[in-house]
Amino acid sequence: MREIIDKKIWEDFLLDCKEKTFLQSWNWGEFNKEMGSKIWRLGLYGESSEFKAQSSKPQFPPRTRFVGKDKTQNPELIAVALVIRIKARRGTFLLVPHGPIINNRVSSIKYQVLEILLEKLIEIAKEENCSFIRISPIWERTKENEKIFRELGFRNAPIHIHPELTWKLDITIPEQELLMNMRKTTRYLIRQGLKNQDIEIIQDNSVRGVEEFNKLYQKTVDRQHFIPFSLDYLKNEFLVFSQDNQISVFLGKYKGEILASAMIIFYQDRAFYHQGASWQKYPKIPVSYLLQWEAIKEAKKRGCQIYNFWGIAPVCVNKARIEIINKNHPWYGLSLFKIGFGGYKKEYVKTQDFVISKRYWINYIIEKMRRIKRGL
Repeated sequence: MREIIDKKIWEDFLLDCKEKTFLQSWNWGEFNKEMGSKIWRLGLYGESSEFKAQSSKPQFPPRTRFVGKDKTQNPELIAVALVIRIKARRGTFLLVPHGPIINNRVSSIKYQVLEILLEKLIEIAKEENCSFIRISPIWERTKENEKIFRELGFRNAPIHIHPELTWKLDITIPEQELLMNMRKTTRYLIRQGLKNQDIEIIQDNSVRGVEEFNKLYQKTVDRQHFIPFSLDYLKNEFLVFSQDNQISVFLGKYKGEILASAMIIFYQDRAFYHQGASWQKYPKIPVSYLLQWEAIKEAKKRGCQIYNFWGIAPVCVNKARIEIINKNHPWYGLSLFKIGFGGYKKEYVKTQDFVISKRYWINYIIEKMRRIKRGL
């Protein structure tokens, strides 16, 4: 396990990985540093011949078989993990958002990777006086993956920080086919929006665009009653990702008034609908639908293969029909909106906590009460 200080090494590794989000990108680390958090970019190296040879062995073989001890050899980078120290009033903890990311060719050694990472995280946590370690894994929710965390002493967190259930859309197909795969109502509203000359969708890739987004964002907060990100948070996120042309602010206007906005992150071969806001002044005017369609088209222009709508409420598939399980869920309306564009769900292992000290239980109680209050 080594710290990685070369951006190219980090980004090149992720470029070769199938399952990833911008939460493990180099720039997400830079953003967290801008926000005052301490970070570590950890890389796990092993001898390629060793882990290939062992990949067919029974589950959970001794981890030492996969660790290149001899530094004179040339070990291969097989996994990375961005680690962030989070300081909150309820306590300090280490967070691994949507990680660790493991090379696709050695996914069979997840247990060994997590075991070695955990050993390093415990060491850091004690040095930083953290009460627990939290991992929000981007591993598919299977019994095998859940068992790995359980075997290593993790427990389900009382609340999630990043999406555990996301909605994705394959955008490699032609635009007309994308439209035909949408819910009938969604397709109709997009076409109505295209015909309406009073609707305008623009991209404002400046701090001014972020400020316009924030004005609408505050109206969304007042309507939906959630804890918002600060304007500084939004600006820093924009400024860091804009250095590599990885973010865009979309503004949807009707007769000159901004009714919808979104901050879309374009990372490697996928796009993420990370921040969104809307105003219900003209509920029958489909500005939000047309805005998403323009964002999808922009993602296609940039060579993206997947459009990630981010988090949704729990859903079930019934005779090829997708339905939201709980109509009282606070995300019901937004989830219905996202699902209407077509696509598929992706469910990850629940957020996992590893307890370091008894102080963790104070945080546990606070977060559990918060989750109940929010109806999640």
